[in-house]
Amino acid sequence: MERYRYPDKSGRGGRADASRTGRVRGRSFDEPRRASSRTARASASSRGRGFAGGNRSSRPSGRAGAPRPARAGVGAAIDAAMPTVSGRAKVLLLVFAAIAAVFFLRLVFLQVIVSDQYSAMAEESRTVSFETTPRRGTIYDRNGIVLATSVEATTIYANPVEVTDAAAEAASLASVLGGDAADYRELLSTPSTTFVYIKRQADVDVADKVKELKLDGVYFIADTRREYPNGAIGGQVIGYCNVDGEGITGLELQYNDILSGTPGTYTAERGEQGFPIPGGVKEETPAVNGQDIMVSLDIKLQDTVEQALAEGVKDLETEEGSSIVMDAATGEIYAACSLPYMNPADMSSSQVGSESVKAITQAYEPGSTFKSVSALTILEQGTMGPEDTMFCPSSISADDYDVSDSHERDGETYSLREILNHSSNVGISLATEQAGFDKLYDNIKRFHFTESTGVDYPGEAAGNVLDFDNWAKITGYNVSFGQGIAVTPLQMVRFYSAIANDGTLVTPHFLISKPQSGEVAEWESTETGVDETVLADMRSMLRSVVTDGTGAAADIEGYEVCGKTSTAEIASEEGGYKKEVYNIGFCGFIDNSSSNLVCFVGANEVYAMRQTTQIFNDIMENAVKQYNITSMPSN
Repeated sequence: MERYRYPDKSGRGGRADASRTGRVRGRSFDEPRRASSRTARASASSRGRGFAGGNRSSRPSGRAGAPRPARAGVGAAIDAAMPTVSGRAKVLLLVFAAIAAVFFLRLVFLQVIVSDQYSAMAEESRTVSFETTPRRGTIYDRNGIVLATSVEATTIYANPVEVTDAAAEAASLASVLGGDAADYRELLSTPSTTFVYIKRQADVDVADKVKELKLDGVYFIADTRREYPNGAIGGQVIGYCNVDGEGITGLELQYNDILSGTPGTYTAERGEQGFPIPGGVKEETPAVNGQDIMVSLDIKLQDTVEQALAEGVKDLETEEGSSIVMDAATGEIYAACSLPYMNPADMSSSQVGSESVKAITQAYEPGSTFKSVSALTILEQGTMGPEDTMFCPSSISADDYDVSDSHERDGETYSLREILNHSSNVGISLATEQAGFDKLYDNIKRFHFTESTGVDYPGEAAGNVLDFDNWAKITGYNVSFGQGIAVTPLQMVRFYSAIANDGTLVTPHFLISKPQSGEVAEWESTETGVDETVLADMRSMLRSVVTDGTGAAADIEGYEVCGKTSTAEIASEEGGYKKEVYNIGFCGFIDNSSSNLVCFVGANEVYAMRQTTQIFNDIMENAVKQYNITSMPSN
């Protein structure tokens, strides 16, 4: 056995037997191994008891190195990854992981799920956007004269964010544009916005002067503005547009879809402080211009009619009146107006109630012009001819009401022609009763007095009358001379047109064509089936009203003017009718001539019994000259 010598404390070597190998200074090298083995056996025994027995819980022994229970999920994963990390550190790691997960999910939400929405919001915050107005179509009269058109203009706007000196810029704007500098200063100082209008649709030369000022934050857009070259002439028919180019009244409203076109869009990109980005027009969609239209109005005749009506109504010492001139063969309206007139070029000067032609939009009791409907019914039923006579007492009674003529007289024997000549209420009532009130009602429906005419003008009124089942005897009397029924002057014009035009009932209208497309408007007409002999007798009797009756002042030398006057009582709000005040009118045409024009003239709230026949005469004499109307006397 080999021996080894080890130094002792004294430095001298000593000896050790091989059998005592591993023992140094009283301790064997084998002892740690035995201790480890015991520990391993104890640990194995403990684990074995814990898994096998199942009747004892594994609890810490309170001694260092005692075993801990196994963990699952995220904790187990962390234990496996970092076995030497303390419990507190692991908790912090778990918290950090949770926070990181929240931020990750939020990032996914923002960049994937709602990215488009937030992108749009961000884009909106840095852009200014508005619609651009298309050039509105031109309105021409029947001879190609411009009634309404759009001209070049410039809209001036500002970005208040860019304005450096609102007071100074406001003063400069007022010096060129007019108005109060304080108003401009308020606009230029508007908070929380990058866009305000300074002046919409300014004259181009005026806008150019503003450009020369080179004001901070003030910009310009090419635009158009509506103009009406004829001012108030025809204004009610033409109508007007608002600043956005939308039709508000008249034909501008009626044909807004055709005239207006399609707006464009303008979107400009701005920087962080609202300043424009160079080349920052992101989108500019051109506006699509509207179409032109040609209408039946003759602006020259319209001027004549308006002047004659204004002067005539003044002579009648009233303020309201209406007139319509229409072609009986086609339904084309050459002129139409109502007092007071409207000027679409200067709406600030227009009066209340001037925005529409009341002869189209308001129904009224027509009075004696309606006697022609009753006379036509009588002729058709054959109960009386033009020269047949009947006794007409001074008054008649029905249902506790009395009916008399507008002027006192004794009982008279009148022919049907004379009943119209003298405009006898009693005579037409008795003659219509003899023909049958039900037949009169049938003609009211036949000539569509209770329906609108279909004219292409906004706000047309329809007539009305009681259903025949509700008629009393006095109702029949009243309706026969134009009371107890409401119609529009346009409806009366259409009826007289049927008499002048062989019984054909036309549709009154303004639109003739669309010049750009070449489209020609078509309008319906209806054959009423009235016998030609009856129509000839009607025209003959209406001619007598002018030559021998109440319509004498309407006559034109060398022409056969036919027509009927009216002096209609006005219903009172308190019931009954007003005293000594009337709506008066005349509706007629020139028979046997090259003209098919039918003209109505009315005046409202006229004191005493007077006529509008002189106004009719003034209008139609001018029409004779303007259209070179020739007479073709009947044989």
